[in-house]
Amino acid sequence: MANENQWSRVNRNSNTYDSYPATEPPKTPRPPKKNGNESGGPRKPKKKRHWFLMIFLWLLVLGIIAVMSGVALFITYANDAPNITESKLASENSSAILDDQGKNIWSLSTVERDYATTNEIPKMLKQSVVATEDRRFYKHNGVDPIRIMGAAVANFRGSSLGMQGGSTLTQQLVKLSVFSTSTADQTVERKAQEAWLAMRVEKNFTKDEILTFYMNKVYMGHGVSGMKTAATYFYGKPLKELALPQLALLAGMPQSPTNYDPYLKDNSAAKKRRDTVLQSMVKYGAITENQANQAIKVPVSDGLQDLTAKTQLANNNRKVVDGYVQSVLSEANSLGYDVTKSGLKIYTSMDSNLQQSLYDNANGNTVNFPAEDTQIGATMADPKTGRVVAQLGGRNLNILQGTNHAKLSNRSGGSSVKPLLDYGPAIEYLNWPTYRTVEDKKYTLPGMNSTISNWDGKYMNNITMRSALTQSRNTPALRTLEEVGGTNAAKFVNSLGIPTSEVPGGTAAIGIDVSTEQEAGAYGAISNGGTYYKPTYITKVVTPDGTTHNYSATGKRVIKSSTAFMLTDMMKGVIKPNATAAEAVIPGLHQAGKSGLVGYDPSAGQPDRAIMDSWFTGYTKSYVLSVWTGYDQPNEPGKYIPWTSQDLPSQFYQKVMSYAMQNKPNTDWEKPDTVTPKVRGNIVEYEVKDEKWSNGGLPLVNSIPQSGETPAEANISGSAAVGSTTGNN
Repeated sequence: MANENQWSRVNRNSNTYDSYPATEPPKTPRPPKKNGNESGGPRKPKKKRHWFLMIFLWLLVLGIIAVMSGVALFITYANDAPNITESKLASENSSAILDDQGKNIWSLSTVERDYATTNEIPKMLKQSVVATEDRRFYKHNGVDPIRIMGAAVANFRGSSLGMQGGSTLTQQLVKLSVFSTSTADQTVERKAQEAWLAMRVEKNFTKDEILTFYMNKVYMGHGVSGMKTAATYFYGKPLKELALPQLALLAGMPQSPTNYDPYLKDNSAAKKRRDTVLQSMVKYGAITENQANQAIKVPVSDGLQDLTAKTQLANNNRKVVDGYVQSVLSEANSLGYDVTKSGLKIYTSMDSNLQQSLYDNANGNTVNFPAEDTQIGATMADPKTGRVVAQLGGRNLNILQGTNHAKLSNRSGGSSVKPLLDYGPAIEYLNWPTYRTVEDKKYTLPGMNSTISNWDGKYMNNITMRSALTQSRNTPALRTLEEVGGTNAAKFVNSLGIPTSEVPGGTAAIGIDVSTEQEAGAYGAISNGGTYYKPTYITKVVTPDGTTHNYSATGKRVIKSSTAFMLTDMMKGVIKPNATAAEAVIPGLHQAGKSGLVGYDPSAGQPDRAIMDSWFTGYTKSYVLSVWTGYDQPNEPGKYIPWTSQDLPSQFYQKVMSYAMQNKPNTDWEKPDTVTPKVRGNIVEYEVKDEKWSNGGLPLVNSIPQSGETPAEANISGSAAVGSTTGNN
């Protein structure tokens, strides 16, 4: 029998009590701790420590899973990385623009590169590049975690001394050699592949070799690639003969060759960048503070050669495509590409033969321009896709990448906008037929005492919309816009790619600011039956790693097919013998279009009937061509187009379109089912089928050609006015 002094403990394995004999005295129990209670009491369990431990263990597990997943993902991305070879690392990093046949029409580098060997590169230049771009270059194996964290902190504090990210020099070399610098391509996959390839490059090449690859590949501006070539081109000296300030300038330029161009009139950005490089060299220990201060005092232009002759020679072959290339570069930038930092192949819609035709007719003797500085802008596109096939930015160019007159949108289009702002909306929203009556009578601007008249100061009373459009009468256009309403007019013209800052009204009916590119897009929509395609240039881009990015043309129906057809039918009458654009006539060709003239206010002091801007936009089913002529300083004395030269744009159009349509089908526009023909006055007019419309209480008139009309246009009060037509055949 168990002794009374037995005590029990829990058996951890059986959950039962084990008995011990009294000969083994029990241990004296410890008195309970007083938890703030003088009388003592039971101790409370510490659950918080338990939960902290559990959370830590879960975070540890999740961290291990995340690391393992990251490693697996990195390995997957690395396996898909493109090949990188010595030839790619040493190749010239030049982007190129190609025409629709794949022919190279423009290259980033216009100066032949002179490759520098490792021994030709001064130690000071190597130190300046490393100090600025990758201070730990000689300590990492291609990827630098410390640099990544340091760059993030420095950029956050605004003290990065030019470091813009965590990429090492080796990673930058890889990016320049096989990857695109497009912001859209900076994905996790691409970053992983870039890091993997950087480590491979570090394994197979020495640090000096990597630096040599980098300094021969970077773009330096002015069509120059490589620092050795830049030294000769900018300073006329080999690298080893350059002074510290000059070496520092070269080291800092690759980050942004355009902004840090020392040849700019305002070269303060170049100086600031050079001085940043010098300060980085001090921090790196390559030079002393005193050396940096002495170099900072040297003008950034010190030692630079005059590039005028060199630039002229390099640019002679570029003048033909200059305007088009400007538009391509702008579009590439909007798509996220930096053509100065990646060897891109940019394929375009440019037809080199049509581009040459634009250039030759603007700079030759086929069109009688009144002066050497009379300027021109022209855009030619495919109306079925919006693809720009040719564009001319100007004539008699002295510099490249200057003003692209084809895209200037601060000059009034005069009467060339009447189909877009007045008569197009009238058909679209009010269902006006081509024979709808409009008044050609004296017009006073609402709320004002000033009046708008036609070029001849005369009025034709009641005429048809067809006659008002083809003869470009001003007062009927003003009254039409009044009936259409500014809101509808703005809606219509905006849908055709021409923005308006406010709801059109008043004199907007006879002229708003527009560019040839915009008119080419708008008239293209009329030509194709009502679908608007934004004018575009690039069809595809191939990045250095061989990836192809395709850019298809996408359109949107914005106007009815009935509106497009009726506008085209009326504008056929503009291009007729003895009509407004008689100079644009191409015998037998199915075409339509509209001219426009912008004159001067009497207070401008220009001669009577002097013209500020002259326009013509015409089209077939294959092409649309919009042309502007004028002067860069139209308000200076003598800078005007004389009345006798008003047809410059239509002359130019006739030459180019005649050439362009030689091998194209000459097809007419087909009447859609939504349009009904109606013969009035021996002219086939058209109306929107089964739609009601109002004649505004005016009597209907027949479309009988007016007698005694003058086949010319003029502009009073800042827009185009009249002409004559024989009607529609």
